[in-house]
Amino acid sequence: MSRGRWHIRNDGDTLTLARRNRARLDVAARTDLPDAGRLRIAHQVRQDMWRALQHLRGFSPVVRVRREAGRLLVTAGGEISGPVARAHIEEIIRDVLECPGRRARWLRYARHTGEVS
Repeated sequence: MSRGRWHIRNDGDTLTLARRNRARLDVAARTDLPDAGRLRIAHQVRQDMWRALQHLRGFSPVVRVRREAGRLLVTAGGEISGPVARAHIEEIIRDVLECPGRRARWLRYARHTGEVS
């Protein structure tokens, strides 16, 4: 399914938000969050990741959110075309995912409001 210019794929407990239909994770970092709306979390993570990496040419963000045992397992990263220091990019993504202020904002925005996602 596509919403706007983003592809949203919902495979059971896993939701993937990506610019392209076939999402590829050349770089990625992971975290877990309390249960909340997966699509809202995915969009918030994508926006903050993009803000941190908008200077990186050829970067196409991908966020996967899997609901498991009452938690959300979030994998954020994306596809990179061209040579870059992947370890540095993963560190930036990890910093985005572990920022307490961002995490609190994501969860406030994504609290369950009866949505199915």
